[in-house]
Amino acid sequence: MKEMIHTSNFKRLFFFWSGIIATFAYRAIVVLDKIWTQIAWYVGTVGFILYFGHRAYVQKKRSLMVINNNLVEVVDNLKLKKNQKDALIYLVKTAKTSKARFNSLFIFWLSVIALIIGIIFDFIL
Repeated sequence: MKEMIHTSNFKRLFFFWSGIIATFAYRAIVVLDKIWTQIAWYVGTVGFILYFGHRAYVQKKRSLMVINNNLVEVVDNLKLKKNQKDALIYLVKTAKTSKARFNSLFIFWLSVIALIIGIIFDFIL
């Protein structure tokens, strides 16, 4: 099944650390001198583009896997204890209906726009 391709551990760690470094860089801005503030801002912005772009991709992929494989119906037809079935149905349905990917896409696109504006103001104008 094509959509079940697993991501390498290196790739997962890369995106995880991109988010951590970006968050740290943004928080460090308040205590840095001008040039370091600018560097931290660019590191944070690029890190957010990487991290939130990846999160949106993963969230969309999970949603499509649930839809394309009818996983809500599959789980509903399983013979399980009620609490196990309810938990699985909740997990599968929320993977399908979660709006988190829109939040990730919003942050991704705002970061892309901010990066473009930053480059224009810092290096072109």
